[in-house]
Amino acid sequence: MSDIIQYTAEKIRTLQIQGARNVAIATVEALQTHATQTKAEDKAQFLAELKEAQSIFAASRETEPLMRNALHGIISQAQNAHNQNINGLREIVITNAGRFLKDLEISRERTAEIGAKRIHDDAVVFTHCHSSTVTRLLAKAKEQDKNFRVICTETRPAFQGRITAKELVGLGIDTTFIVDSSARTFIENADLVVVGADAITSEGNAVNKIGTAVIAVLAHEARKPFYVVSELLKFDPETLSGEYEKIEQRNPSEVWSEAPPKLTVRNPAFDVTQNRYIHGLICEEGIIAPQTIVEVVRRRYPWVF
Repeated sequence: MSDIIQYTAEKIRTLQIQGARNVAIATVEALQTHATQTKAEDKAQFLAELKEAQSIFAASRETEPLMRNALHGIISQAQNAHNQNINGLREIVITNAGRFLKDLEISRERTAEIGAKRIHDDAVVFTHCHSSTVTRLLAKAKEQDKNFRVICTETRPAFQGRITAKELVGLGIDTTFIVDSSARTFIENADLVVVGADAITSEGNAVNKIGTAVIAVLAHEARKPFYVVSELLKFDPETLSGEYEKIEQRNPSEVWSEAPPKLTVRNPAFDVTQNRYIHGLICEEGIIAPQTIVEVVRRRYPWVF
């Protein structure tokens, strides 16, 4: 397998590339590069390379349906093409990868525009972890000259909340940074909660950074609307046939690098927020009830199934 595939997979595995959207973009760009560099002599060999790359990327992060859907869509185009010529197949992959990246950017902008309408003047927005789409949503609201504040958690153990805090401060947004365990105290001051997602199940449950489910329950208790911001392609079609979304288990050393030898340390990267706690799913189709996710995805992206 080409160096670019192995290199990108390793960067994803070691969290040098993180965030569902960034992971998907990195893998698609790597597939583009591989297609330009392939030494395959026929269609069967080329498809075998693409499938191997797909497997390598899938193994790098378990909870990444956006990445899996992107690769499935691009590789399927090459697989179903009547063209047997390597140059033609290479162009199919490069063109469809480019189209996916363009469509992904359009989806993010559309989602951000829709979500920004839920931010009003003097609002206090609570968020958890880091989501480039959530940041774009808040940036859109700022561009509309809305005056609002954001409370963001540190998001242990990898502290992705620091990325969010730096980006928001850079945008000139009034931001308060809190430790995860103080969420119950500060959520009372919020008007709404806005988080991203790494996966959406067929039931409309949201898989996001560990701690999200707790915040959803706290929001429910405090009567604060809880919104999940997600591209529809984060839907995992495997959950439709009864599979559970895989929850990645990270290295315990991320939690405590010098833990006592006989101590068991668990480090799940994500948890599942049940649909009954989700006020609405903000996506490129609008703000939808999470329970309608299958219908909406089937209408917009039928090839996912």
